[in-house]
Amino acid sequence: MGTQIELTASDGVTISAYRADPAGKPRGGLIVCQEIFGVNVHIRSVCDRYAQEGYLAIAPAFFDRVQPGVELGYEPDDIAKGRELMQKVSIDNALKDVAAALAIASEAGKVGIVGYCWGGTVAWAAAGRLDGLSAAIPYYGGGIAGMADKKPRIPTMAHFGEKDHAIPMTDVEKVRAAQPEVIVHTYAAGHGFNCDMRGSYDKPSADLALSRSLELLRQHVG
Repeated sequence: MGTQIELTASDGVTISAYRADPAGKPRGGLIVCQEIFGVNVHIRSVCDRYAQEGYLAIAPAFFDRVQPGVELGYEPDDIAKGRELMQKVSIDNALKDVAAALAIASEAGKVGIVGYCWGGTVAWAAAGRLDGLSAAIPYYGGGIAGMADKKPRIPTMAHFGEKDHAIPMTDVEKVRAAQPEVIVHTYAAGHGFNCDMRGSYDKPSADLALSRSLELLRQHVG
């Protein structure tokens, strides 16, 4: 369903991205922000799923800034490599790549953003800093609590796992307290519960989170 495209950010850096187009006229656009594992088969499948729901979905390959073509799995060595690459790509630069994707996704109309893990943190930052987005849906972004005081400028729905080893519920409550207008959902699941390629995958939680995310997109994107 998808194709590889190139994006040129405002600082002149060119990266790749995965683009999935819906079968008919798009409801709108959606930027999909990767985990620390790159734009791998799972993130491409997420784009394809949203395209099936009618959205032009684009996943920028943030890691291309430091190492092109990264696709990692979920073993300990992959996690270590992903964390190493993540630390070399600043949030500021990731937002430049989001903005480049937004320029293309906006051809479909209004644009939302969804992100997972590190991409959830990027999506939260985008909600407060970038113009042109209509809704944000961060999943279990570990850096969100540290930016809880940064108010999203668009409707935002955050998903967290109650059994997340990396994000304690105290962090979730910090987000709730700081931004009461943000919709915060928690699930009886761990970190990465949306990814069906990980041991932490929890289908009931993933399905419920997706249905809620689609409801937000229907309301604010199309």
